[in-house]
Amino acid sequence: MGLLASDEPPPFTVDEAAKDSPFLLTADHAGRIIPASLQNLGLEEPDLSRHIAWDIGIAGVTKRLAASLGAAAIYQNYSRLVVDCNRQPTVASAFPRLSEATVIPGNAALSDADKAARTAAIFTPYHREISRMISARGRNKPVYVAMHSFTPVYLGVARPMHVAVLYHRNPRFSKLLADLLRAEAGLVVAENEPYQVSDETDYGVPVHAEAGGLDYAEIEIRQDLIGDDAGQELWAARLARLLPAAWDRLGRLE
Repeated sequence: MGLLASDEPPPFTVDEAAKDSPFLLTADHAGRIIPASLQNLGLEEPDLSRHIAWDIGIAGVTKRLAASLGAAAIYQNYSRLVVDCNRQPTVASAFPRLSEATVIPGNAALSDADKAARTAAIFTPYHREISRMISARGRNKPVYVAMHSFTPVYLGVARPMHVAVLYHRNPRFSKLLADLLRAEAGLVVAENEPYQVSDETDYGVPVHAEAGGLDYAEIEIRQDLIGDDAGQELWAARLARLLPAAWDRLGRLE
């Protein structure tokens, strides 16, 4: 028997879209499901509702944004505490023993076989589907938009930015989007904060976007801004305006 029972949700959900949309949206931390066999990893519900388990609000933003853009989107359904789908499975943070200041009992003594089972059940099918979605576009390579959210306070340190755009080797689309966000009234916009993209700490952008020759942006929205329907609608509408504008500007550079 595998990690997931036959009556449990699949590792990902896909919103299909019109073939002519230039965007592919991914939400690596959209869900917070824990397989029943893992017994909530030894955590109580309040912890499983926190950022340590998922990116609060990002599924709602991504779903609304995909609908507005007519873009394809893929959502990872299981908690990043089971396996972080934005990490190489070979790094320790893919199966965190400590997240922020919270000990994760169910990850304290994982064997290689335990890690392999989680990877095979959740990580591999999710990323195989992303690869399929990209390949299906043929020569019309999509812009890879990785959707994430971050906490307003981390270990007692406030984060004043409202939104951040992250990038690594190929920043051109990300920088165009950051410029457009800065032109929005009242927004505090960061680049490569509060996180930075690297081969060690990320998977989607280095492997799917950069290695695949795709333009991309990794977007981080502060969670208190998207914790309800109104905030999710506002940010989805904003990005539905700005992502095509950035795409248009990119086309004028080529």
